[in-house]
Amino acid sequence: MADVKVLNMSGAEVGTISLNDDIFGIEANEHAMHMAVISYLANQRQGTQSTKTRAEVSGGGRKPWRQKGTGRARQGSIRSPQWKGGGVVFAPKPRDYTMRLNKKLKRLALKSALSTKVAEEKIIVLDELTLSEVKTKEMANVLANINAGKALVVMDGSNTNVILSARNIPEVKTAAVNTINVYDILKYNTLVLTKDAVAKIQEVYA
Repeated sequence: MADVKVLNMSGAEVGTISLNDDIFGIEANEHAMHMAVISYLANQRQGTQSTKTRAEVSGGGRKPWRQKGTGRARQGSIRSPQWKGGGVVFAPKPRDYTMRLNKKLKRLALKSALSTKVAEEKIIVLDELTLSEVKTKEMANVLANINAGKALVVMDGSNTNVILSARNIPEVKTAAVNTINVYDILKYNTLVLTKDAVAKIQEVYA
């Protein structure tokens, strides 16, 4: 098992914690992580785009001029795609972009992402993360103390004060254990976990 330092909110080392190798120490599967990221981004798409085809644009029920004898190119409708105000040739229509992955692949991707952060030494474990009031400055000081930078902060439960204090800090995102995803883990440079969050992750994904 890999041992990682445990820091307090002042950035001082207060102990170590052993991470389960089955979750934080596996050989990263890049394909699984790639599929998880593609799936996540696809599922964020609303798919509500819609443009009218020539069949849906109003007007143009008759030929604008006769077929022959005018010296101009033959035209069938003023709503053909080449006309101003005409329909779109391959018009985008509402569709479902949802991409589903099986549970086994999802778990492998998440474990691979967590293991990558440990291997790169970009994981920070805090003994606790609590704020008595909503104060962005206090949260920023905590992140500066632990040298987090662009960070994903994962907590065991819903600490409202921490969430509200961090939401206005650029390049910082908070998440609960049950909402973490591969995309966010890989996107942020540093993964900040509380001890309780580590315990819950090891309990859920063991």
